[in-house]
Amino acid sequence: MAGGHGSRLYPFTNITQKTLLPIYNRPVIDYALGTIRRAGITNITIISNQFIGQIAKHVGSGLDGETIHYVLEETPEGVAKALNLARPHNENCRLLIYFSDNITTIELEENVKKFTDHSSNPGCILLSRDEESPHAFGVAQFDDDGNIIDIIEKPENPPSNIAIGGIYLFDEQFWTLIDECQNEYGDDFSITDVNRKYVQKGQAELLNIGKETWIDCGTP
Repeated sequence: MAGGHGSRLYPFTNITQKTLLPIYNRPVIDYALGTIRRAGITNITIISNQFIGQIAKHVGSGLDGETIHYVLEETPEGVAKALNLARPHNENCRLLIYFSDNITTIELEENVKKFTDHSSNPGCILLSRDEESPHAFGVAQFDDDGNIIDIIEKPENPPSNIAIGGIYLFDEQFWTLIDECQNEYGDDFSITDVNRKYVQKGQAELLNIGKETWIDCGTP
C-alpha cells in the first residue's frame, strides 16, 4: 500500500508520493520492498494514487523472478476499498499487506514461511508495537488471560498500549471477510473491521515487535 496524500508531510508531497521521499539515501518505499523481498515474496502488487507513475518508474519491473503489478487508486476511499482494486492479482492466496510508509528492522522470512506452510487456515498475524500514545491507531483489547478480544480504532481511552501497525499476514479468508464487511458497513469500513472479524473467529495472532524496531514515516 503506497497511497494517501501525505498531508502531514506537505509541502514535500505536493509533487511526489510520500513513500518516494528519501530517508538517508533511499526512498522510503525501498525499505518496505527490502523487507518484503527478504521475506521471500516475489508476487508484489503496489497500490497508489496519481503518483503511481513515479513509483513505477522507480521500481520498474522488479528483480529477476519477481512479478510487479501496479494498481491505480483514482479516488481515496479507504484502505479496504483500495485493497479490493488489487483483488484480481491476489485472490485465493495468502497475503502480506504492507503499508509502505512503515520501516521495520524486524525480518519476516521465518513468520512468512511458517504462515505459508500452515496446512489449514492460519487466520491472520497482526504486527503490533508498544505506543505511549496509541490514540491514532487500532488498539488491542485483552481479557484477563492476555488474549486479544477486540481491536478499537483510534480510541479516546485506549484499552492498552498495544497498537496495531501497518503490516499484516492474512490467509485465504481475507476476501470473504472483506465482502462481509462491505455488506455490513457499506463503503464505510476499514482494515480494522476485517481484523476484528479474525479476532471474533479466534484466528488473530499478535506479533509484538516492541517499540524501537518500527518507524512510521507518515508523521514528521
